[in-house]
Amino acid sequence: MKFKLTTCLILCVILGLLLSVSIEAFGADDAHGSDGAHHGHGVDGAKLPIWSIIPFVGILLSIAIFPLVLDSHFLVHHGGKMSLIWALAFAIPYLIAFQGEAFYDILHIYLIDYIPFIILLWGLFTVAGGILVRGTLRGTPLVNTLLLLIGTAIASWVGTTGASMLLIRPLIRANAYRQSKVHLVIFFIFLVSNIGGSLTPLGDPPLFLGFLHGVPFFWTTTALFPHMLFISVIIIVLFFVIDTIMFKREGGVVPDDGTSEPIRVDGLFNLVFLLGIVAAVLMSGTAKWGEVNIFGVHVAWQNIARDVLIVVMGLLSLRFTPFSGELRQANEFSWEPIEEVAKVFAGIFMTIIPALAILKAGENGALHGLIGAIKEPMHYFWITGILSSFLDNAPTYLTFFNTALGKLHLTESIVPEILNGQLTDAEHLEFVRLLTAISVGAVFMGANTYIGNAPNFMVKAIAEQSGIRMPSFFGYMLWSVVILVPLFVIVTLVFL
Repeated sequence: MKFKLTTCLILCVILGLLLSVSIEAFGADDAHGSDGAHHGHGVDGAKLPIWSIIPFVGILLSIAIFPLVLDSHFLVHHGGKMSLIWALAFAIPYLIAFQGEAFYDILHIYLIDYIPFIILLWGLFTVAGGILVRGTLRGTPLVNTLLLLIGTAIASWVGTTGASMLLIRPLIRANAYRQSKVHLVIFFIFLVSNIGGSLTPLGDPPLFLGFLHGVPFFWTTTALFPHMLFISVIIIVLFFVIDTIMFKREGGVVPDDGTSEPIRVDGLFNLVFLLGIVAAVLMSGTAKWGEVNIFGVHVAWQNIARDVLIVVMGLLSLRFTPFSGELRQANEFSWEPIEEVAKVFAGIFMTIIPALAILKAGENGALHGLIGAIKEPMHYFWITGILSSFLDNAPTYLTFFNTALGKLHLTESIVPEILNGQLTDAEHLEFVRLLTAISVGAVFMGANTYIGNAPNFMVKAIAEQSGIRMPSFFGYMLWSVVILVPLFVIVTLVFL
């Protein structure tokens, strides 16, 4: 096993360096004397060849394949090394080729995207881990369906991460006696970790980005509710049917262990800290306190305050429900899932830089053919959704948000007026249709892969920690392709 691991990691290094080092030759002519870090802008995506995304593809394939050929717990033990190798395989040639501009890109994605992303996940993960649902829960089809329904209903208000961390362990404990458990976790990821977060900017990161760029807070509640309700009802009914069939195959009998403890929730004071996180997020979207310049990257003070407040809320939760305390022990709380997400996504955010830059270049970039073909709402829905399945859905959403504005020759400053119904010309109404499609695609199709949305990865890690053998990267995609993709086709026909 050790030999296999060493061999695969060496192959990662060689392949990554051989393929990505050619970025240097491609960009060197344009980069001499570059001081982009001082001018505050990154590499023009039009300069980047399509093969500059190979390290990104490499890290995705590593996530998919290594657990299959080496060890199902590969990412837990070696995900950080694999992530670092691919990140360096991209970053070193990129910095050599584009110098200051490349430095700006790397600093920008970590300061603006990765660090706030991980802080928010850590805060929600920590606070939710201090809330324990006790009592005798029996994993019958009805009880399981109710848990998924509750999780879907609250995900837009406490975030998909908060709802996932709050309910995944009770779901697993309730079904400890069941033989078939994989489908429970997969449908949980579909609904609670993704689709349930459709209705507010608190629910999912792409909608939060929209909020920061002028989308009214409750616009998604009204605009996306029909889509969310439609697909959620179908998936919940389908889950109930599948779980009922599997339950009956296992005998259809709930074992009686002689206990009958009333259902109660302990650690509810953590809701205060959860509300503190929600308030911090809302504050960052409404306050305007100026910016600080960090090596050319402009970071808003209200965003720094938000991140500090989230950390404070998490530390207070740990103070009043300590890591070694009874509540967290009973909740089987550990840092392993969030550590795994932090390490793997650190590499993903690094290697995703050229993919996002090429997309932002639009018709001037290497994907000009793809960008030029996007015209109708259904096109925006599918391209945003498919890319959100593999790229980070937040910057993908923002890319096509700006693409839609540019297509219609609109400016971001009038977005609130358009979405509040104050401007009703043809191009304004068309923007509403396009933004609806972009929003639905980014949120819904984050469920297509383990990396489409961060809670997916965390739920998978917690399930495996509890002894559930989850499908591989491609095995999970088989479930999403068979179940979700046909539903997305129906959503397209009905709404778009």
